[in-house]
Order: sequence, then C-alpha cells, then structure tokens
Amino acid sequence: MITASYKKYILNFKQPSGTSRGILKTKETWFITLQEGTKQGIGECGVFRGLSIDDRPDYQAKLEWACQNIHLGLDVLLNELVAFPSIQFGLETAFKSFLSEDKFEIFPSEFTKSNDSISINGLIWMGSEAFMKQQIKEKIEAGFTCIKMKIGAIDFQAEINLLKSIRKEYTLKDIELRVDANGAFSYSEALEKLKVLSEFYLHSIEQPIKQGQIEHMSLLCEQTPLPIALDEELIGIFDVTQKDMLIQTIKPQYIILKPSLVGGFKGSNEWVDIAEKKDIGWWITSALESNVGLNAIAQYTYTKQNSMPQGLGTGSLFTNNFDSPLLVKNGTLHYDNSKKWTFNL
Repeated sequence: MITASYKKYILNFKQPSGTSRGILKTKETWFITLQEGTKQGIGECGVFRGLSIDDRPDYQAKLEWACQNIHLGLDVLLNELVAFPSIQFGLETAFKSFLSEDKFEIFPSEFTKSNDSISINGLIWMGSEAFMKQQIKEKIEAGFTCIKMKIGAIDFQAEINLLKSIRKEYTLKDIELRVDANGAFSYSEALEKLKVLSEFYLHSIEQPIKQGQIEHMSLLCEQTPLPIALDEELIGIFDVTQKDMLIQTIKPQYIILKPSLVGGFKGSNEWVDIAEKKDIGWWITSALESNVGLNAIAQYTYTKQNSMPQGLGTGSLFTNNFDSPLLVKNGTLHYDNSKKWTFNL
C-alpha cells in the first residue's frame, strides 16, 4: 500500500532578491513523498507566500489531508484540491515520479537523455541601476539571447535609462528584451508608459497593471503598442469555462504559465489549449521552486515543444538547493546525465 508524507523546507537566497513586492531572502516550499516498500515518488508543493491563491492558514492541514487520503488516487485528489494549485502540482509530480523507473525522470524525452536542451531567458533582478547593469552584462557574457528584466520598483526614468543603454549596445538582433512589471503601473499611467517602453523594441511586458482589472486590462491589450503577457491574471481561475471567458474578454498577446500557481500540468494544459485555439502565444516559467520542482517543470515544458525562450533556470539562486543534473549554458537549460541528484531532507 502506498503511504504519503510531507515535509517543509526553507530555501535561502544567496543574495536578497528584489521584486516589486519587496525583497525576498527565503522561500518556503514543501515536499510530498510517496512510499511503497523501497519504491519512492517525490513532488514539490511550491507555495509562494503573498502570491499563490493557496497561501492560506489551512495549507498544511490540506497537505496532511492529501497524505492521509493518498489511497483515493490522483484524479480524486486533484478534484478535491482545486483551490490548492501548488499541492496539485506536487501530487502530480509525486505520482509520476513514483511510477517512473528513475524517480527524477518525470517525463522521459530527448531532454532527459541529454540529447536536447530548452531555450531560456536570463532573469535580471531589481536593484540599483549599477546592480542591474552588472547582471545584464553577466547574462550576455553567459550566452543568453533573451533577457527578462523586472521593472516597477526603482524610478521609471532610471529603468528607461537602463533600457536605453542596453539598446545602445545591443540591437534587436543581438538580444530579445522582455520586461515584467508585476502589476506595478496604475491604469491611468499604463498606456503612456507602454508607449515609452515600446521605443526599445521589447518583446513583451508582463502584467503591466494589477490583476483583477479585467476591463482595464482588456482596453490596454487592445490599445497597446507593445505585446502584453498575462501572468498573475491567471492565478485563482480554476474553471475551464472561466479561463476561456477571461482570455476571450482580455484578448492578451501572450499568457505565462507557472504550474505551481495555475494547477500543475493539468491546469497548464487547459490554459495552453485555450490560448492555442485563440492564436495567443504562451510560455512556461518556474516560480522559485527548488531543483526538484524546476526539474519537473522543465521536463514538462520540453514535451510541449515550444521554441520560444522559457522562464526556467532559477535553481542557482539558493544556497541550500539540491544538486541535480540541471545545467544552464549558453542561454539554454540542459539535463546532464553525468551529474547525480543529492536529495536529502
């Protein structure tokens, strides 16, 4: 008989990382382990405090319930845990891991055989202009051709100056630039700011205004000179009909999927199906999971065969992450089979 247990784990950032929601020093995560004899399956429930819809006081109680009722099977558990997308993601991964010959090979593919890689963007964290410039230089030297910059925390003019200096040195052919505002703009100023930003030939802007302003976001997507990608907007929308209605109403240029926040692989697949039917672009990103969650997301992402740079590869941010075969080189994520996992809780 399969038994299940869970454990909390705190990831420590190598250096405090700035977002428009403040400075992150630690990241809480939880692991579900399935066991039957010597056979084991592992999944990560990457709750994101302050952002996840399942950041609730009863989170641990739900994990406890899931482990006690593991005999119900994955489909029943997923239906019961609709309001807890990160637990859904952890359970999906744990079951796949359990059924796999190698518990860390969740979706066997050319990627896990080390024969292919995934194109990813280089993430620039918020901070002083000098700190952001330094990160950009390092990413370009490391072979990235797509850079994602978080904006909205420092002075807008300073951010514009930074973009100006990047574009002076690197043309559109050299570097694809994405920006993520994390909802930092007010609606009244958003369109003007988008016009200014569009002068720097940006690929897209994520979530220019806070989620939940459906009509305002719809108007922005209609009028924008710069492609808009919905990110936080997708959080907390569980029903397929509601998902379809949201996309139909806003008509964004892109959507961004974080499996830990949108209901794991099943939830992500629903969003992808809706987007593709409406000719809307999409890509997948991790959400500060450990290498266990990142590994599951990367393997899943590879199966979707989307050639755009994906938002993966954050595993190097933490001092106490787990050693894994995941390796970033020349702006791509690889699975290096010569490297072994060290997963100790």
